[in-house]
Amino acid sequence: MTDHSPTAAASLRGRINTLQPHTARIWNYWLGGGDYYEVDRVAGDRIRELHPAIDEYARADRLFLGRAVRHLVAEAGVRQFLDVGTGLPTADNTHEVAQRLAPDARVVYVDNDPLVLAHARALLTSTPEGRTDHLDEDLRNVDAILQRAAATLDFTRPVALMLLGVVIFLGDDEDPYGVVRRLLDALPAGSHLVLSHTVVHPAMPDVDAAVQFWNAHGTPRLTQRTPEAVARFFEGLEVLAPGVVSCSRWRAEGADGSEPAEVALYGGVGRKK
Repeated sequence: MTDHSPTAAASLRGRINTLQPHTARIWNYWLGGGDYYEVDRVAGDRIRELHPAIDEYARADRLFLGRAVRHLVAEAGVRQFLDVGTGLPTADNTHEVAQRLAPDARVVYVDNDPLVLAHARALLTSTPEGRTDHLDEDLRNVDAILQRAAATLDFTRPVALMLLGVVIFLGDDEDPYGVVRRLLDALPAGSHLVLSHTVVHPAMPDVDAAVQFWNAHGTPRLTQRTPEAVARFFEGLEVLAPGVVSCSRWRAEGADGSEPAEVALYGGVGRKK
């Protein structure tokens, strides 16, 4: 259960580092939020200079989340979500999208950034029929995540595992595919994986420069992977159409029917058989 005590809140505040830019706060800045520090704004602006399309990149990931959750609730009947690497709350968070369609939906958010947790506990509240909880855990701590999430989620029923923009923080030496597989192995048939990941793309060399700048100045460090390497996270799953593609193009809802521009963030949705 989430600890809302003053001691827990003070502990979270004491862990916030305002001297080094942090990915969750910069992401919030790019999405137009206000939960960042000057050091984050400066770094975010520099990354935008190196990769001018970064704002579209951030928005594409958020819109992909919404489209994926709406499909899972309305078409696949999913009512449980395990959202790891939540990020700072903004518009249309996972539980808001899910509970708008199914008020009884249950969502467990997982993050280890103290600012994210402090805001999540204040802002990510549930409908009366459903439930949300927030865990202070690292993606690498698979057993702890599953054990604690079981207080809210029923792992005998399908769960959507949401890993948006978080596996990028696992280096190749940390067995990223094994981490994702261990989480999926704990979920029953009918569960889904929703994953997005920064990619190396020959048509977008400015992304590489932005990543290099980030890894030199920000925290945590991130790892780019090719689109093929991102698709490997879905091995053994039934990958939903249109496959693992630019997040901006996953079941995009363009009014004029044209295909949106690609972003250097690929994602997909896979169903466990």
